[in-house]
Amino acid sequence: MFGMGFTEILIIAVIAILFLGPDKLPSAMVDIAKFFRTAKNAIGNVKDTLEEELNVSDIKKEALAYKTQLDNASSRLSEATDVKAQVGSQISSILDDDEALETAPVQENAAPKVSQEVTFKKKPKKEEKTDV
Repeated sequence: MFGMGFTEILIIAVIAILFLGPDKLPSAMVDIAKFFRTAKNAIGNVKDTLEEELNVSDIKKEALAYKTQLDNASSRLSEATDVKAQVGSQISSILDDDEALETAPVQENAAPKVSQEVTFKKKPKKEEKTDV
């Protein structure tokens, strides 16, 4: 109790008996107990009042909301940085496929690709009919 051992409490009790006497000691102990009880109640009331004033629970809720927002943002950021790696791997797989097609043997039955020229011919103008 209060960081004191049994011998220290016993010494304090002996000194209290010597100074107060056996007649006043019980009433003094009751007064001391009342003092500690009222001090404990006052500390509890101050704590409750501070909690109400500071709205600790609301602050805790806001802090948890900010934490979830930060977690979501960090997960999005990690996904965005992973996109670069994913795109790189897809590009490398496409390049590997192109190299495999270039090195593949040409089939003899396959028809050669022929380029075609596209031209646009002008249409002759039609004579307009006018009635007067």
